[in-house]
Amino acid sequence: MRAMPPVLLALASILMWSSVAWLSLTLRHVPPFLLVGLALIIGATVGLARWRDWRAATPGLMVLGIYGLFGFHFALFTALRHAPPIEANLVNYLWPLLIVVLAPLFVPGVRLAARHVAGGVAGFAGAALLASGGSFALRAEHLFGYACALAAALIWSTYSLLTRRMGDFPTGTVGAFCLASGALSLACHALWEPAVSLPAADWAWIAALGVFPLGLAFFTWDAAMKRGDPRMIGTLSYLTPLLSTAWLALSGQGSLGLMSLIALALIVGGAALGSMPRRST
Repeated sequence: MRAMPPVLLALASILMWSSVAWLSLTLRHVPPFLLVGLALIIGATVGLARWRDWRAATPGLMVLGIYGLFGFHFALFTALRHAPPIEANLVNYLWPLLIVVLAPLFVPGVRLAARHVAGGVAGFAGAALLASGGSFALRAEHLFGYACALAAALIWSTYSLLTRRMGDFPTGTVGAFCLASGALSLACHALWEPAVSLPAADWAWIAALGVFPLGLAFFTWDAAMKRGDPRMIGTLSYLTPLLSTAWLALSGQGSLGLMSLIALALIVGGAALGSMPRRST
């Protein structure tokens, strides 16, 4: 990973995360905490080759890792239970924009320019179109769910920036974060979800989910955030919902229409603007 440019590492994570919706549809009958718990534990095995790095996981780092990986999923699942999925996901999609605007608070020497904010806002507008189809309304009766979705966005954005601020730990430590967060997710499954028996066919899909978007993607993301420009990475992250829609369309479980094309223009334009050197702007 050290030889790869940070932008490519971030794009690798984004590409893997974009497959989550497609994989989740295949596994929609599996309780969410069980699915994430199993996938995160499988994801921890991705880092077994660097298991010695796990010894760098001090109590403070473990709290950070659990806060990011487990806290994000816990808040998001709670949001989806207390608010309509479209609106909850829309609020959750604030996390790339939050990475952009919060970067100066967490990363020394990083300043925010108008192009970064404009790129992030354009990306969010494109994500909003994809998530809602151009029609959505936030309702007061779902306020708790929206608050949980906003908490998920805050958790992931601040976790990502804090890994940059505390960047003296090896990326292999993320494997310990996955293992601990997976164990906590399985505990939530035991407490709140019905016990299920998984057919053999499900395990191949769960393994794919664990190895890639809930495994390797966290390692490449950690390396990208430590070495790259968080403002650029934040704006590029809005490619996630766009690529997710493309995955669904290619698999026959979704479609690309006029709204998708407008969203494409907003997201790609926002990513280009946020990534543009100052003189070019």
